[in-house]
Amino acid sequence: MRFDDTNPTKEKQEYQDAIVEDCALLGIKPDAVSYTSDWFEELYQQCVQMLKDGIAYADDTEQMKMRDERMNGIASARRDSTVEENLARFEEMKKGNEEGVKWCIRAKMSVDNPNKAMRDPVIYRCNPQDHHRTGNKWKIYPTYDFCCPVVDSIEGVTHALRTTEYNDRDPQYQWFIENLKLRKVYNWGFSRLNFVRTVLSKRKLTKIVDAGIVWGWDDPRMPTVRGVRRRGAVIPALREFILKQGPSKNIVNQDWYAFWATNKKYIEPTAARFTAIDEDAKVPVTIIGAREGVLTEDKPKHAKYDLGNKKVVFSSNVILEQADAASFAQDEEITLMNWGNAIVRKISHSLNPLKLKTVTGLELELHLQGDVKKTSKKVTWLSSDQNLIPIELVDFDYLITKDKLEGDDVLEDFLNPQTETRTKALADCNVADLKVDDIVQFDRKGFFRIDKAFAHNEPVVAFQIPTGKSK
Repeated sequence: MRFDDTNPTKEKQEYQDAIVEDCALLGIKPDAVSYTSDWFEELYQQCVQMLKDGIAYADDTEQMKMRDERMNGIASARRDSTVEENLARFEEMKKGNEEGVKWCIRAKMSVDNPNKAMRDPVIYRCNPQDHHRTGNKWKIYPTYDFCCPVVDSIEGVTHALRTTEYNDRDPQYQWFIENLKLRKVYNWGFSRLNFVRTVLSKRKLTKIVDAGIVWGWDDPRMPTVRGVRRRGAVIPALREFILKQGPSKNIVNQDWYAFWATNKKYIEPTAARFTAIDEDAKVPVTIIGAREGVLTEDKPKHAKYDLGNKKVVFSSNVILEQADAASFAQDEEITLMNWGNAIVRKISHSLNPLKLKTVTGLELELHLQGDVKKTSKKVTWLSSDQNLIPIELVDFDYLITKDKLEGDDVLEDFLNPQTETRTKALADCNVADLKVDDIVQFDRKGFFRIDKAFAHNEPVVAFQIPTGKSK
């Protein structure tokens, strides 16, 4: 594992730590760790040699003018400076003084090559800012494109695997290998993984984090390893999905559907089932024919898989959700999940300000000999005579509103204004024992990852896990 820490302005220890942690989460433990900054002396010597050999030169052309000249195939006025002039300017750069910061070093490849990556790229810049690993030892730093072939060759890399966006820069990579007489390294291209309505550019993601649009790099809306894990992805699913993509060169804009469908396959057998009722839409129900008092039974946490037992509380006072209650007809037979059939005997209504009927109460008569296969409505319920656990169920939407951002699209124009939906609910007493990272299923609501456990009467916070089904 190598960290290309060549730009002190952009490098931070926390980024390196995050990469190490993410690899550990994926079960990847490198047998060696190195840093491009370990090779600053060798890279400096290579650059000095290039200046002496006349295949590099110092340039102080203003940035916009340099960009324009490269675009139009115009040679820099400094291209034919003498070796002595170039070395002297590199020394000024090395001091990091006022004169030095005006200059950069460029490789003398070509002025007008049709491949613009070959038009005298910058290989060294002056930056007086301290480096987080080397402190103030260096005031000059090699560019990524210069470092990669040199350090790859020195460190024994055989194949440099790069996404197809680097195709134009592969000839540049090989130019350094050949002109610096380095050991051969092969370039191997594969397509970058893209997802619909998702930005994967680190620059754009940094913008989203810095603007406070998300909570941080581990926000469940972020397409980072820790982001999708916090949303509820499990590592075996992540690994299977990536391996299924293969090293294709075809650029495809993936839908998240396949990713979350793969994940569901892994979480389904391990997710215990519980019950939650929307707090703002709860309807009190009286059960006629229920045994007196409160009865607690042990029931399996999952109908198909042996995940142990949970407590189910039965009593004559229960709550249902408004959407279910509003769908009932007088004397209709329905099924209370995990209990049995009941017949609707009484429905109480009230009119809200919009003249819409709201169910304010129900009476259901147990009919346990009824056939659960013959009812069309199977509803979740909770006994009120238990310690109901407050829970926030959180669902997330895409961060951007367009399937694929084009080069001239402005990120801010396509940010989704509403990406988070929170529902206050009441869950069964078993939910008090859930721990952070537990993945569970709430009947008829879906799969959730516990982000915050129940403590000191603070509600549980659970993030909904997509399952590959479109909304």
